[in-house]
Amino acid sequence: MYVSEKNSNIFKLLSEAVSEGVMVVNPEQLIVAANKQANSMFGYETDELLGLPISTLMPKVSHPELERYIKWCFKNHGSRGMAKDRNFLGRRKNKMEFPIEVSITLFSIYGNNYLLALINDMTYVKEKEHEIRELNTLLEQKIKIRTVKLRDTVAELKKEINRRTKAETLIKNALHKERELNELKTKFLSLVSHEFKTPLSGILTSAILVGKYPKTDHQDKRDKHLRTIIGEVRHLTTILNDFLSIERLEKGKEVYDLTDFPLSNVINEVVYNTNMLLKSGQKITYPQNIDDVVIHQDKKIVALTLGNLLHNATKYSLENSKIDLQVDILDDKVVFHIRDEGIGIPKKDQKHIFERYFRAENVLLNQGTGIGLNIVKGHLGNLGGSIYFKSEENKGSTFTVEFPTQHQTGP
Repeated sequence: MYVSEKNSNIFKLLSEAVSEGVMVVNPEQLIVAANKQANSMFGYETDELLGLPISTLMPKVSHPELERYIKWCFKNHGSRGMAKDRNFLGRRKNKMEFPIEVSITLFSIYGNNYLLALINDMTYVKEKEHEIRELNTLLEQKIKIRTVKLRDTVAELKKEINRRTKAETLIKNALHKERELNELKTKFLSLVSHEFKTPLSGILTSAILVGKYPKTDHQDKRDKHLRTIIGEVRHLTTILNDFLSIERLEKGKEVYDLTDFPLSNVINEVVYNTNMLLKSGQKITYPQNIDDVVIHQDKKIVALTLGNLLHNATKYSLENSKIDLQVDILDDKVVFHIRDEGIGIPKKDQKHIFERYFRAENVLLNQGTGIGLNIVKGHLGNLGGSIYFKSEENKGSTFTVEFPTQHQTGP
């Protein structure tokens, strides 16, 4: 509601006599009265401001602070008197911004509360403050220049020492990084050479032996060596895929294909491939609760994860031992438990087990790259899953993998 004509005339008589801009604001934060100085200050014609939100006179960045301030003033109307001066950024009708100082008084008329705002254009004051600051800065600079001239020799020596120290540090760091890179390259080449040499030797030997059994009744012996060749080729393929996975994971280029598939298909495939690597007397216990289970996940990553863990379980377990694969089907995830009776992981090495190229001290003589678990953990992290384990040296390990998924029971 606007101020009545009588009160409006009184307001004009009083407000036009002061040099500040004067405005009256209602609880809805609308301008209900403004004097000539306020109109001129913000570039508006007479009565053009009436009915506009007070926020119109400030840039958007100041709106939240202004609204909170006005609400506070109305809320604390019991505290009569002049409110503390506040500095804001004003905005003229032509969009030009300028500094203002606002003082607010709360008053009531005809049972309604209003805010009386006294507004000062602080442009001149700010300009003078800026000039003073520039003069002070100039004076400080002159003092500093005179002081520096007295210490030129010492300062130059210190700068030279600092330059040489920094240069030496950079050279040392560069040499250290180069040594680390060379060590990493050497380790990688040694690792690849070792990992490829063993299966390639196995393939070559089996291929030669196949040729020594040409007769029809030698088929069993030929099949044995052919299975060896197939197993070693799959092992080499797994190693290559691991190295490719590292590159894709590091560059964030891994693309996941989430589909619905029977869980038993993946487990059958992984267990079949692992059976070719079993030592004498080793046996994998197959889960019995997955025949009709269909899950929604990346089939390739599920197979890679289970294959890696089952392969490790067979490799680090003795002959005539059992490897137990269990599956828990929950509402929002599928959980795999791979338990072995192997050599276990030393306590001091367990915190590093998912680090790339890390191998526990009790398996350094065994074949392995030290990247499988690192890759599995990377994929699970991207898919919102997790992997953890319990292990005791010489008693075995249990690795648990959780895949977030939707599953359903088949017909």
